[in-house]
Amino acid sequence: MPATRARRLRRYLTCEPRYFDVRYSINPWMDEHAPVDPELARDQWATLVRTYRDHGHTVETITPVPGLPDMVFAANAALVLGGRVFGSRFSAPQRQPESAAYELWFKDAGFDVHEPEGVCEGEGDLVPVGPHLLAGTGFRTQVGAHHEVQEFFGVPTVTLHLTDPLFYHLDTALFALDDGLDGGRANIAYYPEAFSPGSRAVLERLFPDAVIATRADALAFGLNSVSDGRHVFIAAQAEDLAGQLARHGYVPVPVDLSELRKAGGGIKCCTQEIRP
Repeated sequence: MPATRARRLRRYLTCEPRYFDVRYSINPWMDEHAPVDPELARDQWATLVRTYRDHGHTVETITPVPGLPDMVFAANAALVLGGRVFGSRFSAPQRQPESAAYELWFKDAGFDVHEPEGVCEGEGDLVPVGPHLLAGTGFRTQVGAHHEVQEFFGVPTVTLHLTDPLFYHLDTALFALDDGLDGGRANIAYYPEAFSPGSRAVLERLFPDAVIATRADALAFGLNSVSDGRHVFIAAQAEDLAGQLARHGYVPVPVDLSELRKAGGGIKCCTQEIRP
């Protein structure tokens, strides 16, 4: 029988996709000529927020800013760890104004915010797992930001090289099943072929019991998931991965964010965790 998993209640920051659209292309998923249904995007996002709350989690929202269609992807705005905020500096000019909007929210909420010197896209490329901070690079966040974030948090930072442009952020190819922050055993799920050979070897060494996703489930944004240690909020289309997780004792909670996937985002992209 699989082990019984224990959840930890979380605090999340999200942003309503009030102005969501695909007006430009900054990743392979975006096609500015394809139709987008803004109402469906808002309904799917609202379902995600309601699902988090139904499972006991606290969800806060930041007011969306006109002209920033990707602001819904709150995870990219910062990494919050130990009550400290490491902000963002976006690669694409279209998203750069988001940093100031999120910084203002955090400051109004009582946080000090460190502004990175190099390109760093928050939880998109920074994933705390156990004693390590996994840090992606290759398409967005610069390696120099990995050094900067290690100095800021004092947490050993492990650089992982992404090689497939479809998985342009770390959180599209990997997520923390158990972050280990409550003393449990840290573990992840990931898609090995998104990484360079050396990075795959590092992940195999650090997480020998990791759950391995198929390419089909990775392309369905099944790895852009959020786990509270027991429940895994996962793309509804990632059925094989959900089955694997259930066999490992987790409770998959399917949520459909297919309209937001047109901009290259999913559940985790929409979810900034505020870690005390």
